[in-house]
Amino acid sequence: MKSFSPALQDLIDAFKQLPGIGIKSAQRIVFHLLKENENKALFLADSIQKSFESINECQECRMYTEDDLCSICINSDRDKHILCIVESPADLIAIENTMQYNGLYFVLMGRLSPLDGIGPDELKIDDMAKLLKDKSIKEIILANSPTIEGEATANYIGSIAEDLDVKASRIAYGVPMGGELEYVDSNTLIQAINNRNLIGN
Repeated sequence: MKSFSPALQDLIDAFKQLPGIGIKSAQRIVFHLLKENENKALFLADSIQKSFESINECQECRMYTEDDLCSICINSDRDKHILCIVESPADLIAIENTMQYNGLYFVLMGRLSPLDGIGPDELKIDDMAKLLKDKSIKEIILANSPTIEGEATANYIGSIAEDLDVKASRIAYGVPMGGELEYVDSNTLIQAINNRNLIGN
């Protein structure tokens, strides 16, 4: 098999690290960038660099933002008594796109997975618990993906909510088992949110 030059191979390997990008797709992207004029590739590189320099996590919900607090957390029209807990920023956007939810969020940036070294500290669950105490939250909606790890995460957070006397509900299973929220259509998400189930009591 003919090998690429080291610099070209490194570039292909870099794109291959992205989710959903295999070796063939990585090669097509790289060849496209090299074939096009230099400005397109430089614009992409510059955009990535500027994003890493300016984008950080919201101090309250952990959504990506360029400010200390994201636009959702500072919006006075949001319902401050309900908190939707999601696994990723993509899940937050998926729920926002339904335009049926007007509360606050907390983004876990993952799910409990002891085998992968992901525990409560990595998900900043203590920060979430602090929000429940300090923000007069009356209900949390657990919008974890219905995977084994997602269920374990939901149960763990549900027990924390119960200890704090906060009602905890789980989105209904209009979302397919083993599915990821970011790939679910809006109508299914609306049904899942509207038909959420209580945890515990």
